[in-house]
Amino acid sequence: MTGPSGGGAAPLGRDLDPDPFPLLASWIDDAAKTGPLALATALATSTSDGQPSVRMVLLKGAGPEGLVFYSDSSSRKGSELSANPRAALCLHWPALGRQLRVEGTVLELDPAASDRYFASRPRGSQLAAVVSHQSQTVARRSVLERGMEELAARLEAAPVPRPERWLGYRVVPSVIEFWCQRDNRLHDRWQYRRGQNGWSRQRLQP
Repeated sequence: MTGPSGGGAAPLGRDLDPDPFPLLASWIDDAAKTGPLALATALATSTSDGQPSVRMVLLKGAGPEGLVFYSDSSSRKGSELSANPRAALCLHWPALGRQLRVEGTVLELDPAASDRYFASRPRGSQLAAVVSHQSQTVARRSVLERGMEELAARLEAAPVPRPERWLGYRVVPSVIEFWCQRDNRLHDRWQYRRGQNGWSRQRLQP
């Protein structure tokens, strides 16, 4: 579905599937082939009184049940999601001329799912997740480096236990928007909204 360089992606026409997830899966599959960080995702959260914040996370799964990422629940994003479990995601793929936006509610994954993914991570990343309390202040970097070294020595070859605060999150979409680059900035935008009777879709002006 990609177009030539500078010409944007193939247009999105009226023959779109009434279910947004086949197209979402196709786009993510295409993007994943473009590089190791293609699924880096801007995640926006906000406090209970509406103060927003945004940062990059890695998308680790997507399907009809939602879009999945993992993080430290004691971090700023984790605290905000606990107080206000709604979020927005944005993925931008310039090489494909595409952008994907998602809005929805956020659920915590069950501990078994978090255990499975944590066990699949590189050991260094596991050790760092134990030692680093994300978003908290630290006097100097050497404190973290020494903590990792001490933890690695203490565990030796034993598995690294997942910290209880390290969780998986699922964004359950209520809005999904597909954007395709077109000439003269007259881009294609189609928005899907979830209602009581399923999904509706409409074309938006660029």
